[in-house]
Amino acid sequence: MASTHIHHPEHPGKFSANTPVGGSDNAKSDHPVIAPGDIAIGVVIGRASEYFDFFVYAIASVLVFPTIFFPFEQRLEGTLYAFTIFSFAFIARPFGTIIFMAIQKKLGREVKLTLALFMLGLSTAGIAFLPTYEHLGFTAIVLLAVLRIGQGLALGGSWDGLPSLLALNVPKNKRGWYAMLGQLGAPVGFIVAGLVFAYLIGNLSNEDFLDWGWRYPFYVAFAINVVALFARLRLVASEEYSSLLAERELEPTSVVDITRTQGRNLIIGALAALASYALFHLVSVFPLSWISLYSMRSMSDFLMVQVFGAVLMMVGIVLSGPIADRFGRRTTLGALAVLIAVLSGFVPTLINGGDTGQDIFILVGFALLGLSYGQAAGAVTANFPAKYRYTGAALTSDLAWLVGAGFAPLVALGLSAHFGLAYVSIYLLSGAVCSLAALSVNRALDVR
Repeated sequence: MASTHIHHPEHPGKFSANTPVGGSDNAKSDHPVIAPGDIAIGVVIGRASEYFDFFVYAIASVLVFPTIFFPFEQRLEGTLYAFTIFSFAFIARPFGTIIFMAIQKKLGREVKLTLALFMLGLSTAGIAFLPTYEHLGFTAIVLLAVLRIGQGLALGGSWDGLPSLLALNVPKNKRGWYAMLGQLGAPVGFIVAGLVFAYLIGNLSNEDFLDWGWRYPFYVAFAINVVALFARLRLVASEEYSSLLAERELEPTSVVDITRTQGRNLIIGALAALASYALFHLVSVFPLSWISLYSMRSMSDFLMVQVFGAVLMMVGIVLSGPIADRFGRRTTLGALAVLIAVLSGFVPTLINGGDTGQDIFILVGFALLGLSYGQAAGAVTANFPAKYRYTGAALTSDLAWLVGAGFAPLVALGLSAHFGLAYVSIYLLSGAVCSLAALSVNRALDVR
């Protein structure tokens, strides 16, 4: 029978795979103790590398792909086509989770993670070598779509269970603090991607940037993925972590089984953080497309404003930890959903308000995003029984990204370009309402 984890008496804040139930001060572990901070570092490294890939593609979808893959269309239509392919990764991601969970069952967690991250790196690097429409015609667009689907499948497969392990092995009054650590990967990834593109745009001619300069960030993404792979394998492949993951029952379960028995928790989990995921792309990807189409602002300067916004997002994520520990994660997410709903009402005024209005939208939006997104991961995954926690957390995240963020740039740009920015407000408001409804249902189920 697997032993139950308790905090190691000689190492406060650490836990051991072999600490026995009722262990005394003299109890010794045969293995080194493991600090929650060690897991958090692995989570941050892994997420930062994934988000860098994510934002490199997102920025290129606005600044590069409409010109080199859809030159036969007007700039707006080309950007909408690029955003359509952008969404393919989010559609593919749940399937990637299912496929790679099956691989893990047969070949182990290390093999699954290695295959997934190499697939992610190769898909990203493959985009760097793609011929343009001018050289390969429609086949270039098909290859771009295939590689984007490859990115999505790989992101689904890159789930390593470390966030769930972290959530299960920290003091109850510190859950908000440790939950936010993994979320720092998002602003870190955006900051690096934004700085790289801002530098290239500011220092290359438009011809050189569209010819070869845009490819450089995709090469960098592959190198970062290799580093992240080894950093994560060092954790996941160790005997101590394997023991902890096994004892906490953080192993794949049947997708059919989890859908049949935990379908309600999957839906509530996907909707609970919808406001945060919708806002995610409405302050990062959508404004970039709007400015590139309808403003004379320097793109490198605007990227730097977004980079500063991502710094505020980091601050917000860090602050979300103690706030959630003080007031509760659901209360925090609910309050932020209300604030996001309030922000939604000002979208047209701010985006049409010139440089100052746009900057206010970006900075306030990123700050709210940090406070909300910091607690979005695993908002209701505690609802899952231990047996389903590993697969449930992965699928909940996949579905949240798909429903909340996958189509956000496409829908927001399409609606705003044809019907006005008020429709962006409605889109963001609907996400906030869905979050509040899901959180209310979750609270009611808990009370019952």
